[in-house]
Amino acid sequence: MALTETPRASPDALLTLANREGRGRLKIFLGAAPGVGKTYAMLQAGRAALEGGVDVVIGLVETHGRQETEDLLHGFEILPRLSVPYRGRMVQEFDLDTALKRCPRLLLVDEYAHTNAPGSRHPKRWQDIAELLSAGIDVWTTLNVQHLESLNDVIQRITRVRVRETVPDAVFDEADELILIDLPPDELLKRLAEGRVYVQDTAVRAVDNFFRPNNLVALRELALRRAAERIDSDLLERMQGGGVEGPWAAGERILVCVGADDISPAVVRHAKRLADAIGAPWLVVTVERPGESLGSERRHRLDQTLQLATQLGADEAKTLVAADIVQELLRLARFENVTQIVVGRSRGGWWSELLGRSLPHQLVHHSEDIAIHVVTAKAGQPRGAWWRDWMPRMKPDQPWAPFLWSALAVAGAIAVGLAMTSIVSLPNISMVFLVAVLFAAVRFGIWPAVVSSILSFLGYNFFFIDPVYTFTVARPHELLALFIFLGAAVLTSALAGRAREQAAAAVSRARATRRLYEFTRRLSSFPDASAVAEGAVIELNGYLNRPVAILLPQDDNLELAASWPPEDQLDTASVSAARWAYEKDEAAGAGTGTLPSARWLFLPLRSSHGRVGVLGIAVDGAAPDGDIRTLAETVAELTAAALERARLAREITAANTATETERVRNTLLASISHDFRTPLASILGAATSLIDYGPKLPELARQDLLEQVKDEAEHLDRMVRNLLSMTRVEAGALELRRDWVDIREAFDRVVALVKRRGATQTFHVKISPELPFVLADPSLIDQAMANIVGNAVRYAGSDARVDLEAHRENDEIVLSVTDNGPGISQSLLSKVFEKFARGREQVGDGGEGTGLGLAIAKGIVDAHGGSIAAESPVANGHGTCISIRLPLEGKTP
Repeated sequence: MALTETPRASPDALLTLANREGRGRLKIFLGAAPGVGKTYAMLQAGRAALEGGVDVVIGLVETHGRQETEDLLHGFEILPRLSVPYRGRMVQEFDLDTALKRCPRLLLVDEYAHTNAPGSRHPKRWQDIAELLSAGIDVWTTLNVQHLESLNDVIQRITRVRVRETVPDAVFDEADELILIDLPPDELLKRLAEGRVYVQDTAVRAVDNFFRPNNLVALRELALRRAAERIDSDLLERMQGGGVEGPWAAGERILVCVGADDISPAVVRHAKRLADAIGAPWLVVTVERPGESLGSERRHRLDQTLQLATQLGADEAKTLVAADIVQELLRLARFENVTQIVVGRSRGGWWSELLGRSLPHQLVHHSEDIAIHVVTAKAGQPRGAWWRDWMPRMKPDQPWAPFLWSALAVAGAIAVGLAMTSIVSLPNISMVFLVAVLFAAVRFGIWPAVVSSILSFLGYNFFFIDPVYTFTVARPHELLALFIFLGAAVLTSALAGRAREQAAAAVSRARATRRLYEFTRRLSSFPDASAVAEGAVIELNGYLNRPVAILLPQDDNLELAASWPPEDQLDTASVSAARWAYEKDEAAGAGTGTLPSARWLFLPLRSSHGRVGVLGIAVDGAAPDGDIRTLAETVAELTAAALERARLAREITAANTATETERVRNTLLASISHDFRTPLASILGAATSLIDYGPKLPELARQDLLEQVKDEAEHLDRMVRNLLSMTRVEAGALELRRDWVDIREAFDRVVALVKRRGATQTFHVKISPELPFVLADPSLIDQAMANIVGNAVRYAGSDARVDLEAHRENDEIVLSVTDNGPGISQSLLSKVFEKFARGREQVGDGGEGTGLGLAIAKGIVDAHGGSIAAESPVANGHGTCISIRLPLEGKTP
């Protein structure tokens, strides 16, 4: 049995539906002309929704004095308008922040294509509505068909009126619902005559200019066509989303070729209309020749054309680099499965047409199975010179020195030629002039080489073709040879000059690539986020020669982390643009649709885990062009990755610190629980015996048990004091109460203490006869020496010998404790002064078993400005020596 595959929904259609989740719905009331009743119809539908229990609020409605429209406003909640100062007066605009704060279920906002007053958050009202939709608010709005960007040129030809306020078709196509409001031309003209559209004087002027019957019929047809295209698009989307099968034929695909000329915007609009008419995707491409440098004006014009294509809904806008533009375009067309190419032809290119070198002519000649649409320039556009079609444009800042050197090279060729012909008779001296042409081309470029070719042509004729010293040519074949020489010279100069420019462009790109590589390598060495930000702004400032800043989030705010040249703060508009770029994850500020009045362009710094900050570039009155924008975005990506790496490194360090802290805590708890158990058990046992058998025990036994309780309690007290001392040492809170200390008395107190604790070792004290007093804290010095001697007692063995010595070396006093025990292993010697350094032999355990004794001694010595060291073995492979060096009076810690 044959199995039939169940139709499945289109993933793209499902993804489109998923992307709309959480967003508000947009309904557009589309009219063919002003006065057809768009606002009236929107208010009627809004009143029906309000009566149905929907939370409907009027954000802004323009009644234009129409009484029937004003009557419909009663019963609605109307938001107050925002007063914006403009040219000495207050302009009432839509208050976006109030609408977002009110957050109704449905908001009515009139005039979708309205241009906001300067200083508003967005320059266009459709951008305000886009933010409302992102916040989940449904919006109803109105729009006339003449405000669509793709129809701008058509509307101008029909009505002879240029519409300044336009809406990108891509934004229009994102509407969830479209309502067409239409009136027959006669009915609309009747309403206009009755004053129901404009006041009487304005109505008369409107009839004379815009509201002509032919104009209204054409506008009505455009509106119907545009609505039909949208309905067809909605139907296709619903069929694909619902998995409904249809006759899906192979579709058309359009490639649009643009450049830096004036006709390119018209080419883009024509391609948009063509794509909408046949329902085809379209992409825009511009091809640059290697080494070709566009001036700032032409670069700006090209960037505006590409931006226009993006706004009109082009699937992609590409910039390619190729020496052969035609072959590159055809290669891309084949790769992208393009079926139609749209290209423009400027007026005045008759020479290129004659030679067959114009772009449309060559595309038609070389293309196979691809339709070519040629958009011609309108009358009145500036004519192009014929030579611009086949020669590169001269750079406007070309100095005159290369031309002078080219002329001198020709003069040198003439001199060499005259010298050679005076020595030997040569049939042809033209190769000498070709050397001069090649010199000019390789050294200075195409245009000096062309000048050199013309001068060589004249010099060759004047000095070497009979009759000499005239520009007359006696024999026809010499005239033919002369022009062949000129053609060869010009062709050679063009090829050599272009090779030079290509080499220069390759060197420039290699230099830029190397700088980016070096910048990437430096980023990897920066230790933290502040260093990354500082390095990035300095590097990008070197690239762009513009002020650059990076802002990073801190406590729910964006703070200026680094800037070059250094700046303390940014103005209010720039800070608002930076916050918008960070929160909305899109470019904001100068040259964008959000807060374009700001002095800075801000780009979000994106990483794999989200936004990490924003990068700002000062515009200084001119928005960055495409190359600068691309470079800035590249540096932004590298910087974001470096900031993410710094954040991860910081988190790893914090995790390691937490792990180490946890290890120390566990070690401390284990040490305390083990070392406190013995004295506590002794105290508990003695106390229990006294309670249970006290009266029955002999007096001597009771006294011995009480002494045991006292000794073990003192033992616990010393361990607790050591722990507290270690805490004060680590916190830097160890307070010194300096006084004059006699080292001999200190040694005697320490020896007496360890003997009271049951030490059985032999102690020898050796003090230098003239040893001065030391200015130190007596109790802390006693504690440090007691910990060191206690460590020797626990480590060296019961029969060991312990020597305590003190002597003076220059401005220091050296105290040492030496034993003849087995010594310390080399693996443990390097960390003997660390906390909890305990081996099998309990080294560092002068702190009564906690492993803190020598660590506390080191902290005390450091606080006094001294040093402590351990040496093992001392003699014959045995013994340990712990030495302390303390500064004498007059030396501060």
